[in-house]
Amino acid sequence: MALSVTLTQAQALWFLPAVLPLCLAVAWTDLSRMKIPNWTTDGLALGFVLLGLFALPAWSDYLWRFAHFGVMLAIGIALNAARVMGAGDSKFLAAAAPYVALPDAQLVLFMLGGVMLLGVAVHRTARAIPALRNLAPDWESWKQGKRFPLGFPLGLTLIAYMVLPFVA
Repeated sequence: MALSVTLTQAQALWFLPAVLPLCLAVAWTDLSRMKIPNWTTDGLALGFVLLGLFALPAWSDYLWRFAHFGVMLAIGIALNAARVMGAGDSKFLAAAAPYVALPDAQLVLFMLGGVMLLGVAVHRTARAIPALRNLAPDWESWKQGKRFPLGFPLGLTLIAYMVLPFVA
């Protein structure tokens, strides 16, 4: 059974040059400092505003993607208020949302769930092994107890979604 994804290879080629370095920066800074800098989420949002004009086939599709931003921003604010996630994570969700085609939303949520589980397992395992932990001894995420740097799986999920049209 082939995996069906609405995001096309052409769209992914437009978006990947902006998404890849920003998502890697989000993962790195959240692991190392437990922070997602504003410049990364601003860059992600600006990347969609500019590249979406060329990547998306219809003006209406481009405009509707901004509703994804609004919906995820509202959800992110609520989750942040409930102390489920940090403000940076909420901003990342909102900035990343326009890149995801609505028919792919359920798939991306399943991907995020799997990447989050894998991310927690990898992070906790690396934290527990002194030789691995000593590779980055100053990382703030090592000292956070039960708190977890969500930017790590959030960024990796968006990258994986962008790569999906080439492997599905």
